[in-house]
Amino acid sequence: MAVQLGFDLPARAALGRDDFMVAPSNAVALAMIDNWPSWPLAKLALTGPLGSGKSHLTHVWASEAGARIVMATDLAEQDIDALAQHPVAVEGVDTIRADMTAQTALFHLHNLLHSAALPLLMTGVAAPNLWRLSLPDLQSRVDAAAHAALDAPDDTLLGAVLAKLFADRQLTPRPDVIPYLVTHMERSFAAARDIVATLDATSLARKRPITRSLAAELLDKGTTSGG
Repeated sequence: MAVQLGFDLPARAALGRDDFMVAPSNAVALAMIDNWPSWPLAKLALTGPLGSGKSHLTHVWASEAGARIVMATDLAEQDIDALAQHPVAVEGVDTIRADMTAQTALFHLHNLLHSAALPLLMTGVAAPNLWRLSLPDLQSRVDAAAHAALDAPDDTLLGAVLAKLFADRQLTPRPDVIPYLVTHMERSFAAARDIVATLDATSLARKRPITRSLAAELLDKGTTSGG
């Protein structure tokens, strides 16, 4: 059994192409990321719930395309002219619907990339037509992008995601933990992230291994939000 150290270590997410688990819920989105040179108008909106793999696919694409990754909320602080010299991924575009400065920066970035025939990847939670950006010209350009959606996980993918989350934290739960979680937890990627983090913290605090009984206790107590 792996020894649990007495201090908290940050989880290191594996974000390579080979680390992405392929399932029916994400196969189309992955295919569109892999075929990025063929994106219509050289732009794609990638959407899905929290923890669904958007950031992972964004890093996969950035590695393949030589792209820069920037959070939408940070665009106002960026040198847009310099940023537009490379392909760009902008994460969380739906979070700037009320931030006109960030939207104006993204509009400028979009136009520069379009003029240079360089690709742009944008991510958000809901479908792009629901982002409701307050800059109409920007929303119309978002609406014109190709769209790839990541759906909620099936049992196989949820189990694989749990296994990856444990591995990212260098944790080895008992063999019956993941099957138990798959059948009893909220069926979302966010809930998977939360329960693994809570199991990690609780097992460390109690100096106990991660067992089915510990997982059942935490789920019964409702100590994970899944949000």
